[in-house]
Amino acid sequence: MHIPEDVLLLDFIQYLRFEKRYSEHTIRAYQDDISSFKDFIRFEFETDNLKDASVSFVRTWLSTMKEGKNSLGARSIGRKLSSLRSFYKYLLKKGFIRISPVANLSAPKVGKKLPVYVETDKAEQLFARNSFGDGWRALTTELILKLLYQTGMRRSELVNLKSSQIDHYSHNLRVVGKGNKERIIPVNKDLLESISAYEAGKAGRWEQFDQQHLLLTEKGNPLYAQYVYKIVREYLKDFTTLSKRSPHILRHSFATHLLNNGADLNAVKELLGHSSLAATQVYTHTTIGKLREIHKKAHPKG
Repeated sequence: MHIPEDVLLLDFIQYLRFEKRYSEHTIRAYQDDISSFKDFIRFEFETDNLKDASVSFVRTWLSTMKEGKNSLGARSIGRKLSSLRSFYKYLLKKGFIRISPVANLSAPKVGKKLPVYVETDKAEQLFARNSFGDGWRALTTELILKLLYQTGMRRSELVNLKSSQIDHYSHNLRVVGKGNKERIIPVNKDLLESISAYEAGKAGRWEQFDQQHLLLTEKGNPLYAQYVYKIVREYLKDFTTLSKRSPHILRHSFATHLLNNGADLNAVKELLGHSSLAATQVYTHTTIGKLREIHKKAHPKG
């Protein structure tokens, strides 16, 4: 039985949404990657039949992405190949194909990069009292930075954080992460007081506003990803010389500072919401200052 290509892709997308419970952002990435491959084979091989794609089609696609001025890095290529692999694995499982053209292909090796993070003293300066200014944007900026650094949550988790996920009695918050997996993160009294003050400020500012989301824009609407990125980037430039100043830097800082102060690796894994310990181990890098301290204490000539 012939099944149109668009129906196959739609079926796969529905599988990601309802069975795998992936976020819409992740689903769009899968859809874009597969559509990109479909466009490529239409142009290069004059077919848009994804079921008939061969290993040579995929190899040519991978090779093309490595060339020219618009070439992609190993990580980006690996992600696209992973999307395609998942799609063909699904078609194989459903019986739409007999052999996956991606089965025996390996992703390009990605060189390990140490996570970039804010030094502890700079982080302390970042949260110095009265450094955020006045107005609603200043209040929002302060709470965004505190939540990112003190909980290690992802930007997507932050913008979707609801007031109902804050447990003032137990001093923790419930985060909904990748794949709708929930985790509990303990928070201190200072952060809870900041959240309470922020919540109280909403009622005094607007008659009507979004009642569910914790963090709101100046118009009383839920935050969006670019809003958070812009705020963090603008604020970090005054406190660090790091060229990369995305919200993820504060997540890196959260994990690095915990581990440098003796936190258990498995505990940090749970706090970050990682599915495997390997993802957390990248944070076991040690600062030069920490190495010097260890050397001085442990070596006879330190």
